[in-house]
Amino acid sequence: MKIVSMTTLRDLLRLSLPMIVSQGAFAAMVFTDRLFMSYIDAAHIAAALGGGVASFVCFSLFMGVIAYGNALVAQYYGTGELAKCPRVVTQGVLIALGSAPVLFVLAYYGVEVFELMGHDPAQVPLEQLYFQILMLGSLPTLLKASLASYFTGIGRTRVVMVADLLGTALNIPLSWVLIFGKLGFPELGIAGAALGTIVATLFSIGVFLSFYLSKKHMRRFNVAQSLRYDRGIMRRYLRLGLPSGLESFMGIATFNLFLLLFQSYGVVEGAAMAIVFNWDFLSFIPMVGLNIGVMSLIGRFVGAGDLGRANQVISSGFIIAFAYSGLLAILFLIFREQLVSVFDTHDAEFADVRRLANHMMFGLVTYMLADATILVTGGVLRGAGDTRWIMLTSTIVHWLMLVAQYVVIVLFEQGPRVSWWIFVSMILVLAVIYLRRLFSDVWRQPDRLARVMQE
Repeated sequence: MKIVSMTTLRDLLRLSLPMIVSQGAFAAMVFTDRLFMSYIDAAHIAAALGGGVASFVCFSLFMGVIAYGNALVAQYYGTGELAKCPRVVTQGVLIALGSAPVLFVLAYYGVEVFELMGHDPAQVPLEQLYFQILMLGSLPTLLKASLASYFTGIGRTRVVMVADLLGTALNIPLSWVLIFGKLGFPELGIAGAALGTIVATLFSIGVFLSFYLSKKHMRRFNVAQSLRYDRGIMRRYLRLGLPSGLESFMGIATFNLFLLLFQSYGVVEGAAMAIVFNWDFLSFIPMVGLNIGVMSLIGRFVGAGDLGRANQVISSGFIIAFAYSGLLAILFLIFREQLVSVFDTHDAEFADVRRLANHMMFGLVTYMLADATILVTGGVLRGAGDTRWIMLTSTIVHWLMLVAQYVVIVLFEQGPRVSWWIFVSMILVLAVIYLRRLFSDVWRQPDRLARVMQE
């Protein structure tokens, strides 16, 4: 069988491009919010990053579990069991509702972490406010993820793209109005950015439901009979999704702790990191769309018992990922100073922010292709149900990195550049480990795949 197939490449592009656009819309929404924060001051930029990442940590476990619905739906779709596809959505909604009490407790008590990490006093109340408002919108975020995973699993990624584009089109002007107090609204600052995000999420859910509850779709997938607890599907969801959710949680948690440690250097360092990660966001998040597309296509082949086409999906995924990330890496390298200056706050501190951010952009360029490798490989392994290995490997590497960061920042009191390059090295190492697993073919074994499909 051919390793590179134009048919498979086209199939992957058809599935992934709407998801890349969708994830790009989300990245643009976050990017714009932080750009608006730069119009206020450096503390607001740093607070938007710290508070935003902290909120995502708190619901990342549940998000990771629910997002695995993509692979489950794709597997049932591949077997031709269409009636089971919407049952996955119902189980995802039940998981989201069950998570709500935990999330509300975290919203109440989680605000203490910013002060405990020694953040600048001017930054802490901003982070706390942004964090709590986003946490109040965490349940709609999880419900949206369940619907998005479903439509991706059945191959209707254009629905996801439409919902996210319309949500972003609402969010950007709404955030501008709420942040700066335009059109008669009060000036809410960073709270306005968080509220704009929640309103846009609720709007996107409405768009999803308009497709999900349409007569043609309900008739084809027997949606009316899916609104119930399904023990078999829930067991598969938790058995395969929990490791994926734990991996997501551990990765995001360690990243957030690293972020909080790094921001303890001061506002200048926190603002520099926020600027660099804003550009990283624009390169990384669209590639998450490719990761979702790869996972869905591999899941479909697993369900259909046609994993022989996996090599074509893998090679097609790497072609797309390296073309996109490679081009952006070149542009980021050439125009790094101009990209940093986009966030110029025009105050005395920004000269120091610019110097550090320019240096950190070299690190970003260094690991962009490694990020692409991790996303493609991770999509393949998740689609094939190899979620426990990913959980263990990612968790070990990320926590080793965090220990190294604590030693460098707290014990040895080294500067931010040393800390940054340790983070870059961690991503490069993780990419190599993932590639070794991909080429080992352990995840392809027939008995392993049979267990993946068991309810």
